[in-house]
Amino acid sequence: MPNSGVPAMPEGPTEETLLLVDPDHDFLDWATKHLTAQNLRILRCDNAANALKVVEKTEISVVVAALSLQPFDGLDLLGRIIQHSPQTLVILTAGFPTTSQIIEATQHGAHDVLRKESLPFELRQVVESALQIHEDRRSVTHHETEGPTVDGRVKIIGVSRALQDVFKLVGRVARSDAPVLIAGESGTGKELVAKSVHEYSPRRQKEMITINCGAIPENLLESELFGHEKGSFTGAIARRAGRFEQADGGTLFLDEIGDMPLSIQVKLLRVLQDGSFSRVGANETITTDVRIVAATHKNLAAEVAAGRFREDLYYRLNVVELRIPPLRERPEDIPLLAEFFLQRITKKNGMARIRISPEAVSTLQNHVWPGNVRELENTMARACALASSNILLPADIPLASAPGRTFAKLGEMLDHLINAAPGGDNVIEWISRELAGRSIERSNGDLKQASISLGIEPAELKKLLAGRE
Repeated sequence: MPNSGVPAMPEGPTEETLLLVDPDHDFLDWATKHLTAQNLRILRCDNAANALKVVEKTEISVVVAALSLQPFDGLDLLGRIIQHSPQTLVILTAGFPTTSQIIEATQHGAHDVLRKESLPFELRQVVESALQIHEDRRSVTHHETEGPTVDGRVKIIGVSRALQDVFKLVGRVARSDAPVLIAGESGTGKELVAKSVHEYSPRRQKEMITINCGAIPENLLESELFGHEKGSFTGAIARRAGRFEQADGGTLFLDEIGDMPLSIQVKLLRVLQDGSFSRVGANETITTDVRIVAATHKNLAAEVAAGRFREDLYYRLNVVELRIPPLRERPEDIPLLAEFFLQRITKKNGMARIRISPEAVSTLQNHVWPGNVRELENTMARACALASSNILLPADIPLASAPGRTFAKLGEMLDHLINAAPGGDNVIEWISRELAGRSIERSNGDLKQASISLGIEPAELKKLLAGRE
């Protein structure tokens, strides 16, 4: 049985010292062997109190600690280590770390938060990176490590590495007032991430105001954002404060910013530059203290190139970018999300508990999910409404699979075609010629049938075929 007390310190200095803290002695044995390296001293403890004593008695470069510890947990240990030894980097591990644990740990200075099942693949790389950072920072004597103490209220479900990386970025960026641009496909949960940025920020005591820039007509959007004076336009029967005034001291979430008209973009840019604006129909200048979080499903860089979005505004908004991965790129999150939605739906409707079979979970994981998390939630709601028993089977999952699968397969085929195009050729013309040739083959040389299948005139098809020869 490994010693569970404070380990004896070897005599003589070494370049770097790693401390492992975990109640599982088998894990300590594995991690020690896995991480053994030249010029690295490895110490180990099975509880938080002894780990803190080690940190107080010797210089520790990196700590790898479990979140579940006694007599206090890993987050508490993290805070105490950083308070005593700001230069020490702390990596926390857990079976299934929650959103709030990841964000709060990052805010309070954790170098990383890892799932235990990923440790065989990630632990060595992350520890080596932390050791290198510690070595690079040896001469630094002061680090700002305190972050705001928060109670997490937003629940984002996910255990995938890609989503956990988003949580860590939220933890880092929430403490500042820097504008944040959240990018991702429709239905990925961009608004939830925006709420997380607000709720883990010093502005959380104030309100987060949300406005959908694509849902309001251009002639009303300016008034919604900046307010208006009485009589400034037809229907303006009284003075009205806009969203910027309402969000003063808090956060303004501009959803679907990519749909904002250019005329309004100019006025938004002014607010971002100097914090001032005027109500519609007024000469008075108003100043506001607002943190901007924006979201879009569009590629704003492409919108800038096409002249539909101002380049100067793009760079003002894109100080920190949080990119939310689509659901198809993180299938490991699907079982947890499905279970979460099942519990919420049945509880809300007063239904008996419904479970989901492993086969049905596999069905969900094999789906493309073009509508992302929103589509999964709607799918689970339909499955609950139509369920014939308290166990969902694959046949009970109402998937609209054709559009999603077709879209994904088409994307893959287009990627292959683009990669296969001869160098120097016009890719679109080359693909058109290849399609023309393939359609003739499929129609056994029938020019009319082939042209109908492509939706073009026979003369145009002949021209494409001639260019292919």
